[in-house]
Amino acid sequence: MSHILIVEDETVIRNALRRLLERHGYTISEAASIKDALQNHNFSHYQLIISDLRLPGGTGTDLIKPAGNTPVLIMTSYASLRSAVDAMKMGAIDYIAKPFDHDDMVESVARIIRDRTPKTEGNNLPVQSKNNGIIGSSDTMKQLFERINKVSPTTATVLVQGETGTGKELVARAIHRQSDRANKPIISVNCAAIPESLIESELFGYEKGAFTGAAANRAGLIEAADGGTLFLDEIGELPLEAQARLLRFLQEGEIRAIGSVHTKKVDVRLIAATHRNLKEQSQRNLFREDLYYRIAVMQLNLPPLRERGKDILMIAESFLAEIGNRLNRPEFHFSPQAIQAITNHRWPGNVRELQNAVERAVILAEGNEVSHDLLDIEPHKSSHQLAVDNYNTNIDMGQEATSALGDPAEELSLEDYFQRFVLEHQDSMSETELARKLGVSRKCLWERRQRFGIPRKKSNKTSS
Repeated sequence: MSHILIVEDETVIRNALRRLLERHGYTISEAASIKDALQNHNFSHYQLIISDLRLPGGTGTDLIKPAGNTPVLIMTSYASLRSAVDAMKMGAIDYIAKPFDHDDMVESVARIIRDRTPKTEGNNLPVQSKNNGIIGSSDTMKQLFERINKVSPTTATVLVQGETGTGKELVARAIHRQSDRANKPIISVNCAAIPESLIESELFGYEKGAFTGAAANRAGLIEAADGGTLFLDEIGELPLEAQARLLRFLQEGEIRAIGSVHTKKVDVRLIAATHRNLKEQSQRNLFREDLYYRIAVMQLNLPPLRERGKDILMIAESFLAEIGNRLNRPEFHFSPQAIQAITNHRWPGNVRELQNAVERAVILAEGNEVSHDLLDIEPHKSSHQLAVDNYNTNIDMGQEATSALGDPAEELSLEDYFQRFVLEHQDSMSETELARKLGVSRKCLWERRQRFGIPRKKSNKTSS
């Protein structure tokens, strides 16, 4: 069970964080100041230290050096990313803004501890890329792992593409950890989460007086990543002006803060990610074409979960084991119906949706078995059922059946489907049963028989 030290002077916040993490199976110790933490706690006994940035007698970053190999997660009361710059440069493992979202905090803690925990050998774990936490044994994932291993030691810019929730940041962190920059910071920026008016100042920094509210010089996040890696998530959301500045940084290896006349050389590797088709966007002048070719030196495509076959159950069982261990209940297992539901579900939210479903099911489970109803996912529908559903929808709306549905191998219109279904089943079903299966009234069935010239057979069953 992981042991975490919380260093926070505000009792309400400290208690709330302690209760949150204890609910997720962590053992918690507390300190109210830098002095308390240094004098009363042996940092080597902890898997993680979570510290506020501003504390009585110093700052949370004062704990980084004495913490040694124990990672330090910094909490900051500032809403922007600016207060994280110095902390990351001084060696903080990560940062989180207060007031923090509970799910974000739990996810950050789990990721940090998982990444810092040595992997045991010979335990028949699923095939994984080296030390990156990405689980998979499908051919597409094996190819991805090979590309990660090849590109990591280089300085090449990488573009990670995939649907939301597929784990693009995990890939970025894997590349960073396997590179020569592993002992330097990786700065993660979600471009979609920062207002357009602030994105340039966040990335490139600014000089005092550059704009209203610029009361002091401020280094940007690119400078904070000097020597390390900059991960720009959802780079497709960058405004065009910021794209131009980013392109110059990539070409020249230098940045110029807003309001400054001087440039500064930086050594930063860029990894970008997006769920959009940047090539298509560049053709529509929504993304700079020159920037697209500059960042797409190496493209890594993350497949959606629904295309990963047996990986789906493998990942689900990994989440189940991880969550069970956190709660000190490692005996959890899926019921046969749950396994079927997991493998058949389309998972539009990908790995993130799967993780949430498993965690919710574990919390609600009364015993050791996780049943399919606790997963709260819609059952997969066969192509036959989808055709019937769409047919009924068109009938209910009074629309003509003109779309191609039915067996994916055959292009059947709804009218074709109706005729085939009636012809194939009218010998074994009554008119009432046929109408019920098709989701129409007997009168509607009779009218459509007349329309399509399908007479009722005398051998049909009759209903009372």
